[in-house]
Amino acid sequence: MVSYTILVLAVGLERVAELVVALRNARWSFARGGREFGRGHYPVMVVLHTALLAGCLAEAWHRPFLPWLGWPMLVLAVAAQGLRWWCIRTLGPQWNTRIIVVPGLPLVSGGPYRWFAHPNYVAVVVEGFALPLVHTAWITALTFTVLNAALLTVRIRAENAALRIAAA
Repeated sequence: MVSYTILVLAVGLERVAELVVALRNARWSFARGGREFGRGHYPVMVVLHTALLAGCLAEAWHRPFLPWLGWPMLVLAVAAQGLRWWCIRTLGPQWNTRIIVVPGLPLVSGGPYRWFAHPNYVAVVVEGFALPLVHTAWITALTFTVLNAALLTVRIRAENAALRIAAA
């Protein structure tokens, strides 16, 4: 359980690092005329992602570590982090946790964006079930997955609309 707690806390620290990058990138975007979209769902996203980490820790106290499930889920959770940071690196200053579009900038089509329209959300989905299942926290995995699917429906719709407006 100690190792799992360290893992979840490390993911939490990774989230803090993302927020630092996002704040820096938001300043960059706004300085270039960036416009924010989809503000209404952002607080829900913050609460949901925070609840994922809290749920992992709370539920794991009552669950066993099952090696046949935990090790493959750990590989997926680590791979999700790799994909997330590949997205961040590929988008550079255009990456953000918020939807901020700078008019006139071309859409990024390199890196993982060659294969997926929204690769960062692939990472979020994979992490959302894999991280809890590392320590058999199946209720957290299921709850996050269902709620995140609803949130991503709203978020991707808002992001696509923002990109269409910016391209016009």
